[in-house]
Amino acid sequence: QVQLVESGGGLVQAGGSLRLSCVAAGFTFRINTMGWYRQAPGNQRELVALITSGATTTYRDSVKGRFTISRDNAKNSVYLQMNSLKPEDTAVYYCNAYELGYWGQGTQVTVSS
Repeated sequence: QVQLVESGGGLVQAGGSLRLSCVAAGFTFRINTMGWYRQAPGNQRELVALITSGATTTYRDSVKGRFTISRDNAKNSVYLQMNSLKPEDTAVYYCNAYELGYWGQGTQVTVSS
C-alpha cells in the first residue's frame, strides 16, 4: 500500500523557518523523483520543488534561495527546509511521487506577518 505521510507544518512568523518531512512507503522510493507542492485557498496546486533520484533539484522562482529540498533514500524520506518564510508561502504543502502520481494528505504551513 502506497503511503506518503507529511509532517512539520505549523504557524511561524514571517522570516522564520520550518522543515517539512515526508516518509514514503509502498514503492521503490530511491528510483523516483519526489516533489513538494502547495495549495493556498482559492489557488491551484503549484509545484514548489523537485528532486530526482540523482539528487538534481528544481525550484519555483519564488522560493529559490529560501527553500531547499533534500532526500534520504535510506529513510525513504524527502524534506523541504523553508527559510525566510513569507506570508505568501502560507498553504497546504503536499508531498508527491512525481512519476507515479501519488500524494500525501498535506500539512498546513501558516506564516503570519
